[in-house]
Amino acid sequence: SMGFAEDCTERLEAALTFELTYNENNGHVFLPKDKLLAATCQLLGCGIEQVEAALDALAEHHAVVIQRIANVEAVYLRRLWEAETSACARLLALLGMDADESRFADRTVAEIEKEQGITYAPLQRQAVELAAKVGVILLTGGPGTGKTTTVRGIVALFQKMGLNIVLAAPTGRAAKRMSELTGMEAQTVHRLLGMTWNEAAHQVTFQKTEKEPLEAEAVIVDEMSMVDVSLFSALLRALRPGTRLVLVGDADQLPSVGAGNVFSDLIRSKKIETVFLREVFRQAEQSAIIRNAHRVNLGESPDLKGNQGDFFFLCRRDAQRAVATVLELCKTRLPDNMHIPAEQIQVLTPTRKGPCGTINLNRLLQEALNPRTPGKREILWGERVFRVGDRIMQTRNDYDVVWQKDDGTVGTGMFNGDVGRIAEIDAGGEWLALDFDGRKAPYSVEMLSEIDLAYAQTVHKAQGSEYRCVVLAALPSAPSLMVRGVLYTALTRARELLVIVGDDAAIRSMAANDRQQKRYSGLKWRLCHAGDASE
Repeated sequence: SMGFAEDCTERLEAALTFELTYNENNGHVFLPKDKLLAATCQLLGCGIEQVEAALDALAEHHAVVIQRIANVEAVYLRRLWEAETSACARLLALLGMDADESRFADRTVAEIEKEQGITYAPLQRQAVELAAKVGVILLTGGPGTGKTTTVRGIVALFQKMGLNIVLAAPTGRAAKRMSELTGMEAQTVHRLLGMTWNEAAHQVTFQKTEKEPLEAEAVIVDEMSMVDVSLFSALLRALRPGTRLVLVGDADQLPSVGAGNVFSDLIRSKKIETVFLREVFRQAEQSAIIRNAHRVNLGESPDLKGNQGDFFFLCRRDAQRAVATVLELCKTRLPDNMHIPAEQIQVLTPTRKGPCGTINLNRLLQEALNPRTPGKREILWGERVFRVGDRIMQTRNDYDVVWQKDDGTVGTGMFNGDVGRIAEIDAGGEWLALDFDGRKAPYSVEMLSEIDLAYAQTVHKAQGSEYRCVVLAALPSAPSLMVRGVLYTALTRARELLVIVGDDAAIRSMAANDRQQKRYSGLKWRLCHAGDASE
């Protein structure tokens, strides 16, 4: 309609770029050339020769990079290729640094045990000692295996070595939890790097880079499974040569929302010292949540029989009955019988669609927990109602939002997954005051497209968060969501109580289904083949 021919070069190039960007949102860092060409031909309904010529033109003016990776002709958007190659080179440089302070380690670890009044298990001790000996370590383990105790030990070791330490996590909630568990301030990786939005280039830029690196001598990042390749590359760019780096996470959780499978790639490359914490400690072993999470991780069904203290299963194979049970649990049964206030209960579900999806559950939970009352203001936005007191979630990154805390601290940026409440709505219905964990921000009505109700969340969105009580609605849904990683991630979000409402057959099939969606990423291959002629 704009006067461009169907097979003109601009249109073919735009279609190729669109396919690469679309698949970045599905977690892929690159696409194999044959798959990219086939998808673009299907999109435009044109011949492969024309599309191949357009791809060559994109490569000539450096919009894409084509490189052979492990017998695959890989096509990258340039910025993702730069992120991956830069991350690999900088990581190898950190690994090459002489960081051995092991003379110091044995005696110091004994001192820390005495001060903290604990005795480390062999693998925990190994991790703390390794942190003194090498520049980069990976620490991974499921719930109850002592990751937090180990991190506290590494922090204490670095303090005794006189290092300036920085703690970070991918989300605000994960950073807050890290602060509570270590007693040190932790911040989001974005905030640590001084992220801003460049309006002209339409992309994120970071203030902290190799030109203005972080002052830190040791950086510890938690919830690493949520970090994508672009953020990981930006973090490594901001580290001075010789900075110690400790990456902590649970490799069995779902991978990052953004492109890449960074934590898993780093572990599988076997190029970095890795400690796998596998022993579940005795006090944790008493928790049925933790026992069942480990069962699921081994491919066994969770034990769904009877009351297990902190783990309940309510069999509801009919979707309408399941929904009614979820509402009843949140509104009366858990608050009245278990004394857990409704605001400390989080409903999780694998899916957005269907009776047990977040769209339907949020509407019904809003009616049950925050009903319309005279004098309580609300705004109708499309199909949704937003009301004062509603629990809400930011659904995409907005780098321009200005927020303020009660102590006067001012900052910018709200990120996909940040959860808050609607504190007030002005009388004219023009703006809302939102409160995200103490960060208060004014939102205009137009910005309501960026928020959603959060009484119910998808398991993917809940990653990196922990809740006092989780109610999981588990009924059959799309095959890609009925997998072990989704069930395991859901179980490990609950701290004190987990109630599963749903179909026992669906839960067993999720535990048995270890199908992971393949992500095209070259990080592991690059780390393993560094120094090869092909690089």
